[in-house]
Amino acid sequence: LTVETREDEEQSVKLAEILELLLAAGYFRARIKGLSPFDKVVGGMTWCITTCNFDIDVDLLFQENSTIGQKIALTEKIVSVLPKMKCPHRLEPHQIQGLDFIHIFPVIQWLVKRAIETREEMGDYVRAYSVSQFQKSHSLPEDEEFLQRKDKAVRAVLDEVYKPQRKYRRQRDAGELLDEESRVHSTLLEYVMCCLCLQGRLTASAVGQIVGLQSEEIKQIASEYAEKQSELSSEERSERYGPLQQHRRAVASVQKQIQQKTKQLEEVSGPSEPIKLSLCVQARRNREIAILQRKIDEVPSRAELTQYQKRFIELYSQVSATHKETKQFFTLYNTLDDKKVYLEKEVNLLNSIHDNFQQAMSSSAAKDQFLRQMEQIVEGIKQNRIKMEKKKQENKMRRDQLNDEYLELLDKQRLYFKTVKDFKEECRKNEMLLSKLRAKGAS
Repeated sequence: LTVETREDEEQSVKLAEILELLLAAGYFRARIKGLSPFDKVVGGMTWCITTCNFDIDVDLLFQENSTIGQKIALTEKIVSVLPKMKCPHRLEPHQIQGLDFIHIFPVIQWLVKRAIETREEMGDYVRAYSVSQFQKSHSLPEDEEFLQRKDKAVRAVLDEVYKPQRKYRRQRDAGELLDEESRVHSTLLEYVMCCLCLQGRLTASAVGQIVGLQSEEIKQIASEYAEKQSELSSEERSERYGPLQQHRRAVASVQKQIQQKTKQLEEVSGPSEPIKLSLCVQARRNREIAILQRKIDEVPSRAELTQYQKRFIELYSQVSATHKETKQFFTLYNTLDDKKVYLEKEVNLLNSIHDNFQQAMSSSAAKDQFLRQMEQIVEGIKQNRIKMEKKKQENKMRRDQLNDEYLELLDKQRLYFKTVKDFKEECRKNEMLLSKLRAKGAS
């Protein structure tokens, strides 16, 4: 079955332009000569919509030569997706099914432009992702050189920022330090650095040698320093071990939560067999529902039945016209064949007369016999002519009888249509009266 399509020069030009646009966009199935224009155009639209990352809810492997129901469903899905894509052009399913290329062309033009833009965006994204994946496992010589220079520069900056800086300077009138340990300690104090090896309590003699103060003052300062040192150490210990206790409590809480979650997981994963069984039953029901849905979809709708009826009427008209033409050809063939047979008989008779004429004229007896044969032949021809005339009259009478029957049937058909029209009018009047009666009864 085929759909009604407009076939003119403008439609052909638009179809050629649509196919060129689809080929330029990368839809090379449009080159296949065995596909119908409907399959090429609808396949190209489906391909463009899928390229633009929109779900059209159709089979990805587009099938050619679909039924009318499948074509209607496919065109309706395409038309429903176009508003979601914010297509500025309106398109109806019957325009796609009827191959109205004049109205399809702007939609195809917009879809191709949108597909090319989407493909460029996806190309940039895929290219960036590929470069990122490459850089995770490979590197170029320039990158390695840059990283080395970067590490050296970072180290140089850190060395410059965090290099030792003198905060204090030892007085010149202070006593000279004799041993090396005292000189090292004094230098560290000048740079505000703690001495890792001398964290204990300072002796009075060492302090006296370092700063050159009196012995009593040195002892007092040393005792104050020891007290401050003990206070600082206790504060540091409390600050140091306080977060540790908090971390321990947090770890214990997390472990307890892990145990609770593990227990819940075991409780949930325990009855796994009933869940699996219910999932299997649900999957089987889903398959049955899908099978029933396909069967329901295969049942033609009212629109499909109307199209089927229209196509069957057209097909019946074509078959009837072909049958009538074939019958005329058979009749013409039989007539020409009969004419050929009679002409052959006539030629054979004339040849026989011509061959026997000289011999028949040689004697009177042969001449009489020849004339009797000629009379018999003429009599046979007359009999055949009478039979053909009789057959002609019978066919003519049969034709007149069939013509009369045909006229009677036409009268009955006109009467039938008139009766149906009157019946519909009476039904309409009846419906109006019933509606009025219902309205009066309700009031």
